[in-house]
Amino acid sequence: MDAGLFAQYVMNGLMLGMMYALVAVGFTLFFGVLDIIKFSHGDVLMVGAFTALATFVGLHALGIDSNWLDLVIMLVLATLAMAPALNTLLITLMLGTVLRESVRLFYPQGANPKPFPALLPRGAIDIGDFNLRLDNVLMLCAGVLVIVGLQFVLNRTRLGLAIRAVAQDEETARTMGINFTAIVLITFAIGSGLAAFAGVMNGLYYNEINFGIGLYLGVIGFSAAIIGGLGSIYGAILGGFLFAGLQTIGTVMLPFASAYKDVFAFAVVIAIMAWRPTGLIREKISERV
Repeated sequence: MDAGLFAQYVMNGLMLGMMYALVAVGFTLFFGVLDIIKFSHGDVLMVGAFTALATFVGLHALGIDSNWLDLVIMLVLATLAMAPALNTLLITLMLGTVLRESVRLFYPQGANPKPFPALLPRGAIDIGDFNLRLDNVLMLCAGVLVIVGLQFVLNRTRLGLAIRAVAQDEETARTMGINFTAIVLITFAIGSGLAAFAGVMNGLYYNEINFGIGLYLGVIGFSAAIIGGLGSIYGAILGGFLFAGLQTIGTVMLPFASAYKDVFAFAVVIAIMAWRPTGLIREKISERV
């Protein structure tokens, strides 16, 4: 394979891996701290993306036409909109379906794919068959900063200490004076904010969103969290990039790649889980961070 084409596949895999990792980290936070699986997590991602798009439309209606300012406001509002206490209730597939169908029915022409604005610089460098897009580099760097920032919060702040204490032993944490309800709400807000960020990143990468992206990315994010070791932040990140790598390998090696790359990736995930049912990294968030 040409080196430039190989580099292109690697870059595409990194972009997908970053989105999957952000979703998987949200699943891990919910399970590691609260021992629950928030099955509507992918649909929160989708609603976050549509919130960002609606914000963009509103900003343009107000005459605000600065790409960077638009993007910052879209990210802030999408993240804040996904963080209310209501999200503590969104742990069932049925309520995820309610979110999905609400967007389909009540968002203007919500059943159709919606173009997402290209707000990042679109310059590129061509090196043989490798096309290095500036917007992809910026999104990768932003994803890395978000993950590093989360690790800093968990490891270096009093809030992070409280989250880890609740993850380690809820009853003891309550006894020590930690406000359990507040930690639960903050944990849901952080995880849902990560989903909204991933939703915006998905829109910027593909320049399109639709009401079904949450179901697809939610399944992949959950699979990534499981294969990495549900409850481990590092495992979730590893699982996200591993799943993207499997999809990329499937694209390169299999005939009719667009149809079978996901089948190949899920088949390998099933095989790995049969080999290591606890995932590649078993520890819970309280033990790893």
